[in-house]
Amino acid sequence: MAASTTSTNGMNNMLQFMKLIGQLKRVPRTGWVYRKVKDPESVSDHMYRMAMMSLTITDPTVDKDRCIKLALVHDMAECIVGDIAPGDNVSKEEKHRREEATMRHLTGLLQDGLNKEIYGLWEEYETQSSPEARLVKQFDLLEMVLQAHEYEELEGTPGRLQEFFDSTASRSFPPPRCAPACQLSERREKKSHNQR
Repeated sequence: MAASTTSTNGMNNMLQFMKLIGQLKRVPRTGWVYRKVKDPESVSDHMYRMAMMSLTITDPTVDKDRCIKLALVHDMAECIVGDIAPGDNVSKEEKHRREEATMRHLTGLLQDGLNKEIYGLWEEYETQSSPEARLVKQFDLLEMVLQAHEYEELEGTPGRLQEFFDSTASRSFPPPRCAPACQLSERREKKSHNQR
């Protein structure tokens, strides 16, 4: 009887975990909401494209599978705390505290082993403690500017979301990973020049 109860509790916890994670499909990315983008992407949309970016890694020195996992876990806490943006006047420390508490709650719903793996991946991304975590952070920024570019194209408003590009200007995307970012910048500059 005890094993049956444990099994039922485990299944209930997994269902609760999946329902909470499902909320990411309904949490819009705050930066786009604040800029009044029509039909802004969800946190889940953002994480999915980052995972696909990770899947396309061809560098044999990078653990592609780890990058995919990091991409899928890095914003997981936002299913409860929401997408806290820099303009929300929440300190980095407070944002981290909220997300850490949420990750402890979420992973507490999972069986031993899996809970440690997911929490460890999130912590690795937060502390940027591995080459894979640093690469996935670059994908985070690249995905944001790619999305900004797509919104500008969809709306026919080139340059309207320039601040998102400016926020990544001090970051360097090392070759060959800079290729998409460099290509995107060249396209935007060309389009801007042609409209003058």
